[in-house]
Amino acid sequence: MLFEDTLHWITLALLPGVGAVKLKALYQQFGAPSKLLSQRDTQLCTAGLSPDFIEWLQHLLQNQLPTEIKRQHDTCLEWEQQTGHHLLTFASPDYPPLLFETVDPPPLLFVWGDPLVLTLPQLAIVGSRNPTADGRKNARRFAAELTLAGYQITSGLALGIDAESHQGALDKQGVTIAVLGTGLAQIYPRHHSVLANMIATTGAVVSEFLPHTGPEPWNFPRRNRIISGLSHGVLVVEAAKRSGSLITARIAAEQGREVFVLPGSIHNPLARGCHQLIRQGAKLVETVDDILEELPALLAWEQSRVVNQAEIILNPKTSVSISKDVKQLLTYIAYDPATVDVLALRSGLDLPLLYTCLMELELKGLISMTSGGYVLSAT
Repeated sequence: MLFEDTLHWITLALLPGVGAVKLKALYQQFGAPSKLLSQRDTQLCTAGLSPDFIEWLQHLLQNQLPTEIKRQHDTCLEWEQQTGHHLLTFASPDYPPLLFETVDPPPLLFVWGDPLVLTLPQLAIVGSRNPTADGRKNARRFAAELTLAGYQITSGLALGIDAESHQGALDKQGVTIAVLGTGLAQIYPRHHSVLANMIATTGAVVSEFLPHTGPEPWNFPRRNRIISGLSHGVLVVEAAKRSGSLITARIAAEQGREVFVLPGSIHNPLARGCHQLIRQGAKLVETVDDILEELPALLAWEQSRVVNQAEIILNPKTSVSISKDVKQLLTYIAYDPATVDVLALRSGLDLPLLYTCLMELELKGLISMTSGGYVLSAT
């Protein structure tokens, strides 16, 4: 029944005239599509559904949908069957809860990589496609430092600031998430295909668009709501007064996210959009600490997450006895890889003691070493 409901959710999302807002409302009201489809027409009318939509539901029940919808449905399933591909609906356990809280979350979310990273704490970095040398440097540096602080970096895979932000996270063996304005079978820009593959190896590349959707101009403003919706905050690095980055910042504010801005020279056209945001109430930042001090709740959430994971492993049933220092270190290791540098920063342990603790945890089978760093062992 779960698989059948998933198939029905895909079909509902493909029906003409059915938007994200309506589908979210239907999910909250009825839950599984099977419950929705079992309602009488009078009950559906009482629920506020239009006659046209009720007619579509009847076609769905009778398997009399147009050929084009059936083709799109099959395309979605064929794409999902490939290695590393995942298709999330509202009913999927891996659907990111922070994104679902937004007004119009995407009913279908195509994920290339690990869908679990979408639930980790994220900060988005956006900015100009043609940044200055300082803009590139700042985006990469902030992404690297935020990664070391325990955050995942979310951006749009575009030229300029987006690409530098993704690369900054990868430089520190961190997790980064790319949200596309195209389908995932149409990576855009094309010469970022290698970067997309690197991102998908440890993070995720995501899109709400059908796999073969091309780079239509109106798709990119829509994807911006996903970038901010996945994140706890958005950092803008260089943006002109009329730019997609300002759209992302506006949407972020509407979603209740924090908006951070790097200031620039008054003579730099790419700083004017940033200064406009600051005048509108965005937080001016000069260092990563300026961002971290605004998000204490997020820091507490991240800490509680890894502590809870450690407690699961250290429950009495495991009968594992470890020292205080080793137990402390374990609270800083999660199911997403963390390098020695990251763990040293998180735990404050000096390197000789850190390596001793890591060795003890490995010997006891509590953690494992991967190409990206140390992770909790599956139990």
